[in-house]
Amino acid sequence: MNAANLRARVRAEMTEEIKQVALRHLATDGANLSLRAVARDLGMASSAVYRYFASRDDLLTALIIDAYDAVGEAAEKAAASQADPVERWVTITHAVRDWAIANPHKWALIYGSPVPGYQAPQDTVVPATRVIFALAGAVQAGLATGRITEVPPQPAGRFGEEMAAVAEQFGTGVPPHLVGGVMSGFIHLCGAISGELFGQLNNTIDEDREGFFEWQMRAAAAFAGLA
Repeated sequence: MNAANLRARVRAEMTEEIKQVALRHLATDGANLSLRAVARDLGMASSAVYRYFASRDDLLTALIIDAYDAVGEAAEKAAASQADPVERWVTITHAVRDWAIANPHKWALIYGSPVPGYQAPQDTVVPATRVIFALAGAVQAGLATGRITEVPPQPAGRFGEEMAAVAEQFGTGVPPHLVGGVMSGFIHLCGAISGELFGQLNNTIDEDREGFFEWQMRAAAAFAGLA
């Protein structure tokens, strides 16, 4: 291994170690992340950490992209395991829930309250849409195979025009109302998981939260057109 490759390997390992320490801080301190605190845990001078991440926001962005990619990968693997469009939708949502339960602090980072003072850069956009596009794939499969038997109400007014513009991103011939159904389903998915993780089901649904979740997700699939 030449010197350049060795330096790149050491840098990659150090970058990953910084991110792992930062994740531990997220678990205890929430999004109140401090590069100085991370450096202290690593036994480094804070100036050394700045050689890897120029600011707290750069470190947050790296953690956010990693989290979006991880949950997106889980959704895409689940999608690939099911041919039936309805079961694909349900399997995707369960995979996202499983990931969230295993990684509650990462879920809170990407789907919880916005971090004060942080503005997400363009780099986060593509990773952030992976779950949405996985769900959209289930609806597109339903459209292609004739499984779309019910549709949500047609969008009207200005938001209907906006929905039509969004629909163009999902492929030619995908009706705006189906895109709206996918987006509604995604919002329902995020709300259902966050409600469970953040204690909104306590003393109401305690013994079969997975069953309650699936009931919700099948209803969301039906609203999206997958009866």
